[in-house]
Amino acid sequence: MTFSNIMDSNSYQGDSSQAGVGPLIAARARMLGPASRLFYDRPVHLVRGQGSHLFDADGASFLDAYNNVASVGHGHPHVVDAVSQQLATLNTHTRYLHGGILDYSERLLASMPAEIDQVMYACTGSEANDLALRVAEMYTGASGVIVTADAYHGNTTAVTAISPALGAATTLGKNVRTVPAPDSYRIPRAELAARFAADVAGAVDDLRGAGFGVSALVADTIFSSDGIYPDPSVLKPAVDVVRAAGGVFIADEVQPGFARTGESMWGFTRHHVIPELITMGKPMGNGLPVAAMAARSDVLKPFAVGVPYFNTFAGNAVSMAAAAAVLDVIEGERLLLNAASVGAALRRDLAHVAAGHPRIGDIRGAGLYIGVEVVADPDTKTPDRAGARWLVNALRERRVLLSVCGAAGHVLKIRPPLVFSRSDVDWFCTEFAAVLGDF
Repeated sequence: MTFSNIMDSNSYQGDSSQAGVGPLIAARARMLGPASRLFYDRPVHLVRGQGSHLFDADGASFLDAYNNVASVGHGHPHVVDAVSQQLATLNTHTRYLHGGILDYSERLLASMPAEIDQVMYACTGSEANDLALRVAEMYTGASGVIVTADAYHGNTTAVTAISPALGAATTLGKNVRTVPAPDSYRIPRAELAARFAADVAGAVDDLRGAGFGVSALVADTIFSSDGIYPDPSVLKPAVDVVRAAGGVFIADEVQPGFARTGESMWGFTRHHVIPELITMGKPMGNGLPVAAMAARSDVLKPFAVGVPYFNTFAGNAVSMAAAAAVLDVIEGERLLLNAASVGAALRRDLAHVAAGHPRIGDIRGAGLYIGVEVVADPDTKTPDRAGARWLVNALRERRVLLSVCGAAGHVLKIRPPLVFSRSDVDWFCTEFAAVLGDF
């Protein structure tokens, strides 16, 4: 089986003999096949969720420090009510008139820069990124795409071709060039932006030389699968290089969007750059499959007038009700402020717990998106994949759920629901201290 950083660094690799869940694992393997991965050395059988907590089949409670899909918390009653009421009333596609999609679109676009004035809907972030690539190619007349070296942008054929994190079994497109992520742990901050821009410039030259031209730089604005690099200085110079070559910037906001970074609704805002195209997905409907691509109308026009676009389930009335309810909760419960304050408290307390531990090399993040760098040697800053995996599974045994990311699967990825509380921080740090004692 070919290894994939994003799929396999924390995947279950055992047999189906585990007590309690063994039959489920065996049935899953038989019917879903080997491509469908599970988490942890000892998979978790979850049956219920509430807020930032999950519960297994035995009733044990787990702290969810991983799931941005349920962005406003598992089972949020406002989202449940909105979805239930709409499903009981009407659910149909967007080729009939319906006010829900218009009301939501107005609210969504109002949260973005004025230049971003139109939106198209999809069901998943993968579809939204696929659509953005098509729009960018028609606008620029070029096909060359630049991504970071361990990027993940989805699983359609087009976006798999720009997702090196999926591993060696996936072939990148001939029109795709990768650049190293802006590694703020290993590169001095004074050099970070210039080095990233220089790498992008090199990719631009290579794409031009190969005859592809430059269509787009596609970046997740917190570089989540690369290892979580929140420095806000790095993107604008690189975007300027791409635009000078005739390309556009596609901001993949599936991970940093919807208040996740605690500073603004969208991750790109931290970088003081306005994308031509913005894609979003997972957190948008708190678990319902809904996604979108927002755009400058002049960038969208060549595609929109030339290609009839229809996606049966995209923008349906129930999904729009869910998405609108998510915005209600983010605004009404002040979750942007919560992400900022609780995220800062979590980073501070983690730093205190990890102080002096040589194998915790760095703690970084923005809002409620935090990376903890696990290293074999603090002097050489050598990534420690095995150590990170051990920590993740040790925390799982103490009923705290998180995962990993990074080029070597060596960065602990902490990305809880936005309703994560100060008491959740205490729970997390208590268990983190306990496992560090044995690490």
